[in-house]
Amino acid sequence: MQQPFDITIGKIDYAVFPEGNDTYVIFKDGIEYVHLQKDTDLQWIKLDQETGTPLFETNDEVNQIGKEILAHVPDPDDEDGEITVGLPEEN
Repeated sequence: MQQPFDITIGKIDYAVFPEGNDTYVIFKDGIEYVHLQKDTDLQWIKLDQETGTPLFETNDEVNQIGKEILAHVPDPDDEDGEITVGLPEEN
């Protein structure tokens, strides 16, 4: 599964926590802000935070966050979520 990452839109920083199945929890200013799910590349759906049911309303900020999520390229060294430490070679 993809590791959490940060995105910036304008002057606002968001922390993105992938939940799987194209669903994400977004934090804004260190506070849980929104849950969203990918519908299409251009359309994202905001989920009700208490029930997890989709809220079918157009939300430009949610769509912009989704666009940045799709544009994010994970660091290949962090992709598996594990830290690799080189061991000294034996002679």
